[in-house]
Amino acid sequence: MASLASPSFLSSYSVYRLNPLLCSQRRRVIKVPCLHLHRFTPRLLSAAASQNGVFTSPTTEKSFDFNSEERIYSWWESQGYFKPNFDRGGDPFVISMPPPNVTGSLHMGHALFVTLEDIMVRYHRMKGRATLWVPGTDHAGIATQLVVERMLASEGVKRADLSREEFINRVWEWKEKYGGTITKQIKRLGASCDWTREHFTLDDQLSRAVVEAFVRLHEKGLIYQGSYMVNWSPSLQTAVSDLEVEYSEESGFLYYIKYRVAGGSRNDFLTIATTRPETLFGDTAIAVHPQDDRYAKYIGSQAIVPMTFGRHVPIICSKQVDKEFGTGVLKISPGHDHNDYFLARKTGLPILNVMNKDGTLNEVAGLYCGLDRFEARKKLWMDLEESGLAVKKEPHMIRVPRSQRGGEIIEPLVSKQWFVTMETLAEKALSVVEKGDLHIMPERFEKIYNHWLSNIKDWCISRQLWWGHRIPVWYILGKDCEEEYIVARSPDAALRKAQEKYGKGVEIYQDPDVLDTWFSSALWPFSTLGWPDVSAEDFKRFYPTTMLETGHDILFFWVARMVMLGIEFTGNVPFSYVYLHGLIRDSQGRKMSKTLGNVTDPLDMIKEFGSDALRFTLALGTAGQDLNLSIERLASNKAFTNKLWNAGKFVLQNFPSGSDSSAWDTLLTYKFDDEDSLLSLPLAECWVVSKLHLLIDFATASYDKYSFGEVARETYDFFWSDFADWYIEASKARIYQSDDSSIASVAQAVLLYVFENILKILHPFMPFVTEELWQALPYRKGALMVSSWPRTSLPTHSNSIKRFENVQALTRAIRNARAEYSVVPAKRISATIVASPEVIQYISTEKEVLALLSRLDLQSTHFTEFLPRDANKSIHLVADEGLEAYLPLADMVDITAEVQRLCKRLSKMEGEYEGLIARLSSPKFLEKAPAEVLRGVQEKAVEVEEKINLTKNRLSFLKSAAFVSDTV
Repeated sequence: MASLASPSFLSSYSVYRLNPLLCSQRRRVIKVPCLHLHRFTPRLLSAAASQNGVFTSPTTEKSFDFNSEERIYSWWESQGYFKPNFDRGGDPFVISMPPPNVTGSLHMGHALFVTLEDIMVRYHRMKGRATLWVPGTDHAGIATQLVVERMLASEGVKRADLSREEFINRVWEWKEKYGGTITKQIKRLGASCDWTREHFTLDDQLSRAVVEAFVRLHEKGLIYQGSYMVNWSPSLQTAVSDLEVEYSEESGFLYYIKYRVAGGSRNDFLTIATTRPETLFGDTAIAVHPQDDRYAKYIGSQAIVPMTFGRHVPIICSKQVDKEFGTGVLKISPGHDHNDYFLARKTGLPILNVMNKDGTLNEVAGLYCGLDRFEARKKLWMDLEESGLAVKKEPHMIRVPRSQRGGEIIEPLVSKQWFVTMETLAEKALSVVEKGDLHIMPERFEKIYNHWLSNIKDWCISRQLWWGHRIPVWYILGKDCEEEYIVARSPDAALRKAQEKYGKGVEIYQDPDVLDTWFSSALWPFSTLGWPDVSAEDFKRFYPTTMLETGHDILFFWVARMVMLGIEFTGNVPFSYVYLHGLIRDSQGRKMSKTLGNVTDPLDMIKEFGSDALRFTLALGTAGQDLNLSIERLASNKAFTNKLWNAGKFVLQNFPSGSDSSAWDTLLTYKFDDEDSLLSLPLAECWVVSKLHLLIDFATASYDKYSFGEVARETYDFFWSDFADWYIEASKARIYQSDDSSIASVAQAVLLYVFENILKILHPFMPFVTEELWQALPYRKGALMVSSWPRTSLPTHSNSIKRFENVQALTRAIRNARAEYSVVPAKRISATIVASPEVIQYISTEKEVLALLSRLDLQSTHFTEFLPRDANKSIHLVADEGLEAYLPLADMVDITAEVQRLCKRLSKMEGEYEGLIARLSSPKFLEKAPAEVLRGVQEKAVEVEEKINLTKNRLSFLKSAAFVSDTV
């Protein structure tokens, strides 16, 4: 085992494959010339980066251009920002990308995991950790072979027409031409992976790891060969994993067939109900429930299997028989049904196979030999009808197992395969969760994980394919392959072993099968980081810092197997956290499928809405739960992107000129990280900075808990409501209306401070638009993605937050009153603000802001402790306890005209209401109207009645104001 410090390791292991995690400052840095390629210092780049053609300025562009996303991504990559920076020190943060199939193209599931993983990586990178996101693709044995076989078929070539070597060469040609599609698409989403460490499950490093894993497991007696029931794909003629079988409810038939009782009269027979009559040739028993009185007398007798020339099988009892299904009699075909197979293994029944591997019936089926399984079903039923053994055939919904890849119906079949014994491996995988060494999020999935591992079956790891990792087993020519075989790390090693045992003239040949793709995938997180070339002790130093994110649907098939093999080969769990996400569904909550026509292409969404809007939408979900994706959500978050852009445009346009170095020197001296500096700010500035500091603490804590949806929602609300809708508007009073340049300077500094931190918090979600805006900020150097994360535990002032909230409440009340009385937006109105001296003191300090936001006439706005003399002629508003406003009615509307308008409106509504009541009083209407129509009329009547009451109240108020005569 080579150690990392050994010269042999460094000389034999290319720079491309050096494990960056083993070089962190937490250990010692190995001083070798090649390592500088894996360490970098981010190149400082001023905001003038826009001049190099990569970035555009918000001050000149109306909106963010999605087309610039690819330019920005290329710039990040060219600067080396995706590589881990070990100069920062601290524990590294590592994610191994769940490798998508090399045959694949981007779908929403990929978009989700890329978004979530990139959020994690970008956050921890900004936190100062050396971050490594290892990308790669999976060779996808079945899927890729199927694609290439279809391609060959279009050329008139069958796989059987080629040698194995010729076929593999064709697959590699296809892979080189088309296999990089999904990688390019993942980049389009903004994935900040270290692409210099990209892996493919069939590359040399991973192939070496796969062979090593097989050999070690076999040496420990954990791999064995045997004939057991598997999922069989007749068209591909290979076993497939449980994960590659999808069940669907389909229309079929339930066939009722008579089985005569041997030695009985013509009336002694049992009727079975089956969905697969062609498997009756493999029957080895008939079973009834032990408590079913209908058939108790036949238990222990023999039944005659139809169409088999009198073959007898025992009639047995079994509690697994459902008395209520069909006739309550079950045919037992252990070679073609999973439940029957386990019953046969338990009771010692023989296992009879009637099917060839291509889905045709074999010689056991007698006259039906050679027929396709479905053709045989039709012919058999016709023959049963002719012989009088067919009782009936009735429609029945069937749960049909289909191949995820080819769509064909999967056949349960007993086949000789290689298996991994799982029990001892599963015990260790259970233990790490129990001890807290592995955390599964959300926690509720721990129960499912534990249940599955506690009831685990041995793992079939062999596949009858040509594309994949060839099983490292060699057989001796002329010897029984089940008894005599050699497991070795290479053909040469196998030959040497054979010669040592059988002499120099021995001939060997390799097992033709390949390993299940999930076997190599289970080695992915540590084989991509150097195993088996580095020792298990090396991995223990950084394993606890690693993270895995994946869909909850493969928790067992992939995650649990990675945990088991990681512990087995490295002595430790391969990651400390597993974050499980749900499925992406359509707006109606349906699973996306081509059949339903509801599949959403992420690339189409990016073209229309941009990567940032798509990522932000996907990240709003809750861990482990499915997310309904709608065009409305995407459009809303595109609007959010535009809002962010426009906010940046305002901020930039209201900064000093970039050439005014003196003004910028002043601006950049402002600090907001201590209580004194915070309390020295005006109320609006103290409020928004305090709210920002609260957001930073909340966002950081939520990021650390992987609660990304919470971060997104809180940041969205702060930016849109607090910053854009309130503070930006308030700052206009400082920048445009104040005669004091220092006040304007403070507002500019706060705008810069808050906006910068908003960009930082949002960057992991929306990397492109935030980087573009960051690069436009004068006197800001470097890239946003490698900037430092905002400091936490910064000061806040709760009194200032409460006081400005009172200003907001007062503003909202005035705005609502203006809207209620249809005051022209441009019209300035008078107001009297009534409150205690303490409240008046701080409210009046923000009178310019209040006047600007509420459209008040500042000259005729008064702040007092006492009611105004014309209070009875004013609109009275209560903003908060002890804070009121009086708006002179005459200053807002033409009262006479308003009374006339409301009288007309009232008359119209009363007529409408009378009509509704008349309908509801009509027995004929009540008798004949559908329930939904009746309910609609009732709801409308209530709504109109409420409007009538509101209008009457307003009229009463206007008339009581003594501005109009009694004749109005």
